[in-house]
Formats: sequence, C-alpha cells, structure tokens
Amino acid sequence: MNEDRADIVVIGSGPAGMAAACEARTLGLSVVVLDEQQAVGGQIYRSIDTAPADRVEILGADYAAGQALADGFRSSGADYRGGATVWNVTTDGVVDYIIGKQSKTISGRHVVLASGAMERPFPIAGWTLPGVMGAGAAQILLKSTGAVPKGPAVLVGCGPLLYLLAWQYLRAGVAISAVVDTTESAGYFRALPHLVPAILGWSDLLKGVKLLTALRRSGVAFYSRARDLAVLGETAVEGLSFVQRGTSKSLAAGLVLLHQGVVPNAQLSLSTGAKHRWNAAQLCWEPVTDQWGRLGASALYVAGDSRGIVGALASAAQGRLAALSAAAEQGVVSDLARRALPLQQQLARHTRIRPFLDALYRPSLQNRIPLKDDVLVCRCEEVTAGQIRGYVKLGCLGPNQTKSFGRSGMGPCQGRLCGLTVTEIIARERGVEPGEVGHYRIRPPVKPILLGDLVG
Repeated sequence: MNEDRADIVVIGSGPAGMAAACEARTLGLSVVVLDEQQAVGGQIYRSIDTAPADRVEILGADYAAGQALADGFRSSGADYRGGATVWNVTTDGVVDYIIGKQSKTISGRHVVLASGAMERPFPIAGWTLPGVMGAGAAQILLKSTGAVPKGPAVLVGCGPLLYLLAWQYLRAGVAISAVVDTTESAGYFRALPHLVPAILGWSDLLKGVKLLTALRRSGVAFYSRARDLAVLGETAVEGLSFVQRGTSKSLAAGLVLLHQGVVPNAQLSLSTGAKHRWNAAQLCWEPVTDQWGRLGASALYVAGDSRGIVGALASAAQGRLAALSAAAEQGVVSDLARRALPLQQQLARHTRIRPFLDALYRPSLQNRIPLKDDVLVCRCEEVTAGQIRGYVKLGCLGPNQTKSFGRSGMGPCQGRLCGLTVTEIIARERGVEPGEVGHYRIRPPVKPILLGDLVG
C-alpha cells in the first residue's frame, strides 16, 4: 500500500469540505481532499463547475452561489482526489481509501469528516416499487445531467427540498401532477415558539414563502395535511392513495418522488466508535463534538450536515471553524478566538431558522414507523416492520441484535436506509426513547469494496 501524509485530510467536497480546505490552505497547511465524486460540489453544489448556464438558471440563485466557493477551492492549492472511496478512518487520523482500483492510505495530523447528509427513509406501503424514488435523488439527476421526468410526477412529503424541486421542475417545463404535502397541523403550533428567531433570519424565511407562493400560483394541485399514504401498484407504481381532512383520495401516477427531510450521513463517524447521541429535534443520530466539531481528543473533526443538519452556508462556516481549530492544535494559529468570532457569528445567523424548520417539518410518526407489518424496512435483506416488532417480542433490545434475529442492517448499505426506522420501531415497541435503544454498530469497510482493489 502507498502511504502519504498531510496536515489536514478532508473527506467530502461539499460546502463544509471545500470551505475547510480553503481555510486550511490560507493558513499554509497542506491539504488533501478525498471525494467519492469525480468533481467538487457535494450534493448541494453537484456539477457546479460543469453545469450549463440554462441549468444553473433552472436550479436557482442558491445553487449558483456555490460557484464562488468552488472557484476559491480550485485556486487554493488543495490536493483534490476525486473518485476516492473512503472505507476506513481511525481516530488518530489514518484514512484508507480506494482510487483507480488501487488501495491507498493517507495519514492526516487532523481529519475533517464532511460527508454531508442523506435523505431520511420514508417507509410507507409501496415505497420500494419501481417508479418510486427520493426527491433528493431526482434533484441529483437534474443537477448532474439535466435529466427530468418524461411524464408527470407526484411529489409527496414535506420540507424545503421538496418544494424547491417542484419549483425547479416547473422552471424546467416538467409536468407535475400534484404536490401531496404531509406537514401536520401540529407542526405549525410546534414551530410557533421559534417564529421570532426565524423572522430575524427573514431572508431564509422569505425564500420559503416565495417557493410555496410560486407553487400555489402555478396551478399545480396541492393537497395539504395528507396522511395514511400508500403507493399503489403490484409490479410498478400505478398511483398514490392518501387521506386529506378525513376524505380518502387516489391519484394516478407513474412516478412518485418521496421526501421528508434529510439526516446526517454519520456512517464514517459511527465507524470510529465515537460517541453519538439522539437528536430529538431532528430525529436522527449526531456525533458528540466540541464547539469546533472535534470528536473528543481524537484527530477527527466533523463539519457540515454530517454533524447535524444546518444547510449549505452554515456548513461552510463549520468547515472553516474546524480548520481553524486544527491549525491552532498544530501551532499555526495563536489567536483562535479572534479569528473564529466572525465565523461563529455567521454560523449563528445561518442557523437562526433551523429550530423553526425542524419543528414545522418534523416527519409524522406514521411516515417514520410503518403501521402495517408488511411494509419493508430493511430493503437489502427484505425485513419488514412486522418482523422487527416480532424480534422485540422475542427479547430483542436494539438494532444490533436484529442482525442475529433476521439480518436487518447487514446488507450493502450497512443500515443507511433502515437504521433510523429500526431504532424507532424498537423504541416504540419497548416504550423507551430512541437514545436508549441505540444504533447499528458500523464497521469498516464503510462502503462496499472489491477484494481485488484492496489487494491491488
């Protein structure tokens, strides 16, 4: 194996990763960025360097704003290694990865984990049928290649990304059959105590209002407060059924896009054995870090949405703060507090609206924990919600025990798609909080790799 070293190793080149690299390079540190994609941008700014002008126009100003960060990263002098699959990270800063069918190792004095977010599971009846996909995945196709649906689509769920994709599709000329909104009435009451801070961050609030207003004015059918969702079809999607204000409704559909928010992609930090806690506001696991994002006394930092969902601008601020702290640890920065202050102010400004959004768009219980026993939870191993509940009745106490009972979480995704659902099902069946149930124990290789690549 080839081994090299760097002052800072950054994993991921989204807003947090690029910003961390830029800050570290400004301080004169050597930086290597490992990215599974072939080009910078992460999910939020995917294909920002290659997207044609008409696609950038469709995606909007927030997407276009990523070009400045990408330009700064490109000119920073950071060593960017695209197409790198990181499969192991240790607490002392050793990173193993595969690139170009070769296994490599790099040691960083500090490592910044900036692996971003992933879509929250949406386990309802029929969610595994062909023709159902995540709205985030659909947006990735739009950003990457400009690919859009040939036929009308039904968008289902809640949260800013769902409304943003609908708005982008309208600008791209895509037919939208309907937007089926699952935001609960209770969400508005939950969000009310957080309204004043949200108003102080008025620009973000105004963006959301404009998106929803544009959708309402477009003439697209908009069904609010939908519940009891089920995707219809035997071998492929045929439609969607739901209940709105006590009335059962059914829509024909050949494409259903589901979304109920995003959660931290914490597989890397979990694989290190670092402590994680249940975030009751965002309903997910998050790493326990200090104010700079450092994991205990390790060489690892976590920045951006992989630390807790904060959005693009706040992620960039966290990335820079992590790099500053690492530089201080390495003796390069002696005035950490002074340098960090403006970044901390930026972070506070960009996260003002977050509690409001978390409360308003909190996914409903029935869309997180399947009510019907025959709904698949673990797609890799085809384990249903009823089977998980059955394991609990037999004495299963947590997700790791489900592996012994029925291989749940042992597929290629290592619990990415089922982990949160399994934790919540078990917690509900046991009558305890998710934090007491725990999470899957993630072991390397974090991503599937070929033995030939490892040996090579």
